Amino acid sequence: MKQFSTFFKALALTLAVAGIYVTDNASACTGISFTAADGSQTMARSIEWAKGRLESHYVVVPRGHKFQSLTPEGKNGMTYDAKYGFVGVRVTFDDLIVEGLNEKGLSAGLFFFPDFGSYAEFDNTQLQKTLCDFQLVSWTLANFETVDQFLEQFSKITITGLDPRAGAVHWRVADCSGRQIVVEIIGGQAHVYDNPVGVLTNAPDFQWHLTNLGNYVNLLPGSGESKAFASVSDKIQVKPLSGGSGMLGLPGDPSSPSRFVRIAVYKATAPVPADAYAAMLQSFKILESLVIPIGAVVDVNTGNPDALITSTQFTTASDMQGRKFYFRTMDNSRIRCLDLNKIDFDKVKYRSVALDEKPEQIEVLKIK
Repeated sequence: MKQFSTFFKALALTLAVAGIYVTDNASACTGISFTAADGSQTMARSIEWAKGRLESHYVVVPRGHKFQSLTPEGKNGMTYDAKYGFVGVRVTFDDLIVEGLNEKGLSAGLFFFPDFGSYAEFDNTQLQKTLCDFQLVSWTLANFETVDQFLEQFSKITITGLDPRAGAVHWRVADCSGRQIVVEIIGGQAHVYDNPVGVLTNAPDFQWHLTNLGNYVNLLPGSGESKAFASVSDKIQVKPLSGGSGMLGLPGDPSSPSRFVRIAVYKATAPVPADAYAAMLQSFKILESLVIPIGAVVDVNTGNPDALITSTQFTTASDMQGRKFYFRTMDNSRIRCLDLNKIDFDKVKYRSVALDEKPEQIEVLKIK
């Protein structure tokens, strides 16, 4: 086996440490999607992290850009050139793109899937068909226009992780037709599901989350009705204590099952947005409900709440028909946009730019 270079040792260690904290539920990803009244599709998601600031950049990838996958041995996996240009967000290293949108309107993202996902054993005799799990998003965006095209080629490749301690991820892929799928690898076997609710979080598996929604069929928007309760000798009328009582029982903790339920309910009760712009704004507002306060998710034995930044590090939204990629960060709530229509993917150079030039960007209003 080839020896790791310093770069790959650092990368494997980074992912291994990340995996340990993912298992501790200190990292969370939540996805939501909307179909607007005009038929436009919007995919949005957040990433929470609990061990410092993620080194997050937006990337612009031109047509023809050359990729080579990482493997546990180094940078010696499958190679390919980008057929389509795309934009997205990467974390830690340029090769690790976690969410993006390509020029054909295909959206793809990865979500942590600790403890439940597991890949086939790495086989270094199959390097030209081996792709790192954290690079499936870039491979997807670089090569495909539709979910069907993705599935046809996905069946021909092998997914590997860089270090088993880092756990696994699962993915969602969506195209402009409105089709949206979830891809999970469990015990080395790939499972593909259509996503009827348009929501995704982390473990357990996707089918479990759908089943779990059956525990919350009683929830409804607005207030619950007054009810008569029998006492020993009489009946008393019990009234709701406040507005919103129809949502009593909606889970509010930061666990993956609770986030899935909460976002699914909020999506189901939200008004249908008029267009992609309204869907983008609505997605950001709903995902704001998932922001985790510092110290709420921490290992009480080893954690240091004062050092934690357990918050939504960034949130993105993709207007798939409009070819616009939006993002905001924990330090700057202003929504920024990468307009793919204004990028010449034949001429633009690959770039990776920090989401924020500096932390804690606050605009001070000048009163005259």
